[in-house]
Amino acid sequence: MARAAIPGRLIWQPATVAATRAETATARTLVLDVDGWTGHTPGQHIDLRLTAPDGYTAHRSYSISSASAPGRFEVTVQAVTDGEVSPYLVDVAEPGDRLEIRGPLGGWFVRRPADPRPALLIGGGSGVAPLMSMVRAATYPSRLLYSTRSPSEALYTEELAAARAADDGRLDVTYVYTRVAPPGWPVPPGRLDADALARVAWPRDADAVAFVCGPTGFVETVADLLVGIGHDPANIRTERFGPTGG
Repeated sequence: MARAAIPGRLIWQPATVAATRAETATARTLVLDVDGWTGHTPGQHIDLRLTAPDGYTAHRSYSISSASAPGRFEVTVQAVTDGEVSPYLVDVAEPGDRLEIRGPLGGWFVRRPADPRPALLIGGGSGVAPLMSMVRAATYPSRLLYSTRSPSEALYTEELAAARAADDGRLDVTYVYTRVAPPGWPVPPGRLDADALARVAWPRDADAVAFVCGPTGFVETVADLLVGIGHDPANIRTERFGPTGG
């Protein structure tokens, strides 16, 4: 059955924009309805295609940011200057619009519900999107380390604040601000380093799994830092994107 289902993920199928919501001045979440969508594993992504009136097409890959549900999922899109797809999704698309998608895709950078290990989720910028899918679906302890340029550019701030306030042991959230920190923030702005990572990481004997997502340079640096503080390389999973937001 699994083998029969895989080819269907590679077929373009229609999706309808059911709702949108602004996350920041340059990022937006789209809620997409797809007939026959059976759900996804947190961490997976989809390909999304737009077709112009003259027939020209452009497609990009976007991580799924919602928990799994039949018939509907969400993607959060960061507008890319001079992009062919993201500006439309962030500034133009509205409920009722029809797009094309294929997926869900990906089987490595995923957090399977049956995995009982604690998770360390490390996101740079919009790389927090697939990690948010893991957070929303989590029934296991997770620690989210979110590196962002400034408070105004951080995604999902209200939801993450509510999760922190719940203090139920399911999720711990730590921010690293690289350019501008909130007033009174105890740590000066700067890049994520080994000391900050060590303060958040699970103990070595916890057998934690780490998921790192963000720009290529960020991901490579963080993966090296994790190994440097004693994290098992076999438990580090990475997802990276370039300037086109793939």
